[in-house]
Amino acid sequence: MPEEERIVSPKRREEDKQIASFPLRPRSLDEYIGQERVKESLRICIQAAQARREPLDHILLYGPPGLGKTTLAYIIANEMGVAIKTTSGPAIERAGDLAAIITNLQQGDVLFIDEIHRLSRAVEEVLYPAMEDFALDIVIGKGPSARSIRLKLPRFTVIGATTRLALVTSPLRARFGQVYRLDFYDVPALEAIVRRSANLLQIALDDAGAHEIARRSRGTPRVANRLLRRIRDYATVRGDGTITLEVAREALALLDVDELGLDEIDRRLLRVIIEKFAGGPVGLETLAAAISEEPDTIMDVYEPYLLQLGFLMRTPRGRVATRRAYEHLGIAYPGGPEQPVLF
Repeated sequence: MPEEERIVSPKRREEDKQIASFPLRPRSLDEYIGQERVKESLRICIQAAQARREPLDHILLYGPPGLGKTTLAYIIANEMGVAIKTTSGPAIERAGDLAAIITNLQQGDVLFIDEIHRLSRAVEEVLYPAMEDFALDIVIGKGPSARSIRLKLPRFTVIGATTRLALVTSPLRARFGQVYRLDFYDVPALEAIVRRSANLLQIALDDAGAHEIARRSRGTPRVANRLLRRIRDYATVRGDGTITLEVAREALALLDVDELGLDEIDRRLLRVIIEKFAGGPVGLETLAAAISEEPDTIMDVYEPYLLQLGFLMRTPRGRVATRRAYEHLGIAYPGGPEQPVLF
């Protein structure tokens, strides 16, 4: 199954635009649920910047997809009372593309760059002086007659988002004054998110149904909201329109999402490690070939949640399935030490 078709995929899909649009997207830090440590730090920084009447320092947000990095960028701009321009690393192909964007920014504006780790080196070279000196260096002419002109830019804030912090180059990372990691959400926070979305979408939902959706949402608000809409459809067709515990369980069973939020692809990945490679260790490239998937997709999408559950371990020799993975799949654990030999 392609990644974009998975119901529990944390990657943004076309249908997710509805749940992310106004008024469903939180507009302030008070409305934003979860990530309390990040919110408190941002609240202090925003208040201090407003007191000094200065733009915010540049901010880098990182963490698995679907945790609210884009939403948080919009909230920061709204709290500061400024405009936000959005783009992404793959969309900025040439240095001129970035120059066109930043020359249209006003004083204090926010430039949000999603997937910032995918910026090309040439584009980064233009971004460095823009972030550090608020200047744009333009080269006019070619050869010996070429000369450089520096244009002053209004002070603005860059907010970068990435799922791969290690791929953000050191010079670029050093220019961010604030770096925040967004963690997976706990069940109570996801319950609150599901209730809020159900209320805004006018979906009848009881407490038990909200809890069942939350605990199978892989710690990810985007997945929780997607499951909510799917279960709403099931409740409309097979029930009276109200999402109860029984309705939620029946719908999730139909969607092949188990008690921990794993789908068939997650279970297949674990079974391949256990059955084809004797529980591991197995290299990432080999594992990707075995399940016909891209290595980056395994690392960015599948593994974070499996690692959080303690079903996988990353070792210098490759991926290893843990005792908990065997138990969840109902496969007898062969015994021996839990930790693999690392040499």
